Amino acid sequence: MKSIDSKNNLRNKISKKVLQSEIPFLVYAIIFISMFLLWRYRAYNEDLALNFLAELFGAAFTLFIIDVLLVRSKTKRWKTVRDEMNYLIARNVNRIRDGISSRVFNFNPSIEKNIPEEQYLKELRLLRGKFLNEIALMETEVIEGKINEPELFSEVSYEYFNEKADEIWNIINFKYSDYFHPELASYLISLNINLKDLCGHIRQYLKSDRLAKESDTFKKIGKQGAIVSLVKIIRILNSLKNEGYSEAATILLQSKD
Repeated sequence: MKSIDSKNNLRNKISKKVLQSEIPFLVYAIIFISMFLLWRYRAYNEDLALNFLAELFGAAFTLFIIDVLLVRSKTKRWKTVRDEMNYLIARNVNRIRDGISSRVFNFNPSIEKNIPEEQYLKELRLLRGKFLNEIALMETEVIEGKINEPELFSEVSYEYFNEKADEIWNIINFKYSDYFHPELASYLISLNINLKDLCGHIRQYLKSDRLAKESDTFKKIGKQGAIVSLVKIIRILNSLKNEGYSEAATILLQSKD
């Protein structure tokens, strides 16, 4: 049993190294296939085949050394800021979850006040998580009935969600975002897109104040679009939270002793 586990661990480590490679696997495949064909060709022209084999072996070895150095350097640099970047993402995700819950849905659960601040935040986050999970599964008509329409479709909410979209965009364009896992990068890009879409729907709704004759039409279009964007945003936020990317801002100084 132990030998099987050790083989699996070795296989996983090798797979991880291959996936981390800066050089496409196809390049290595072409080199080694060429070497195999040249080895077979040596029966026809041994000197030429061996010369080409030596050149290909040198190229493969050079690529391998460069690749290892690149991967190690990249990993070392990423470890330097990994915890801070993860905290930055988690804090922003938590703030957006809080903003949507309180601003859009008037989420304000009853929690005992005479408890420590940490316990209060823990209870609040637990209830908010359950609430947003339920919202993500609701029908459009049900969600529409729960929205705080005057609060959502306002200049204040537009500025708020536009600011959050810009904050996510800044993270995506941060120097070390090149080291993000593709799935995490995809979540963040989708989050930015849908936050910007939500802002567009709010603007559409607010046209009803200027265009009185088409007021109901713009309200309907804006509301329908906003609900679609909100559901997408909530599902992305829930996925990020499940991956560990949701954390309240630190309120206690951590001792290093």
